[in-house]
Amino acid sequence: MRNHTDGVVSVDFLAVPTVGFKLLYAFVVLGHGRRKLLHIAVTYQPTAEWAARQIAEAFPWSDAPRHLIRDNDAIYGAVFKKKLKTMGIRDGPTALRSPWQNAYVERVIGSVRRECLDHIIILSAAHLHRVLKAYAKYYNNARTHLSLEKNAPVPRRVSITGVTKSIPHLGGMHHEYVRI
Repeated sequence: MRNHTDGVVSVDFLAVPTVGFKLLYAFVVLGHGRRKLLHIAVTYQPTAEWAARQIAEAFPWSDAPRHLIRDNDAIYGAVFKKKLKTMGIRDGPTALRSPWQNAYVERVIGSVRRECLDHIIILSAAHLHRVLKAYAKYYNNARTHLSLEKNAPVPRRVSITGVTKSIPHLGGMHHEYVRI
């Protein structure tokens, strides 16, 4: 299985209430190889056409993954499935009511909620998009993962000399410690 993880991505939606009690939906695309957040998009009303457009934006034609894992939500309609087929991506829907079959992206969504959205009041779609982009940057470049041997999805060098400096992320909610 580990030989094929670079060609597998997972997608799912994250529902987020705003300060005005409207629901926003964030579309999350996660690469399995290094658990990297590849694409995040936000909308008030997700449709199959919108989700298909997000897949096209997430993957240029030459960089499309081989397999896509998703749940059986009705949002993934015929237009979405047709887009996957034309891009050469093999569709892998999970069984009904089985979130553990899409565990990587479910885990990331839980981390986004616990580490970010539970501490911020979202004002609008643009605000949520900015917050999620900042979290994705922190997640991909600074947040360590045990499954990656305490490295980030974007690999970094370990420095053992120099003065330790703290770099705040998400307005100081999280910190990255580096040696200069």
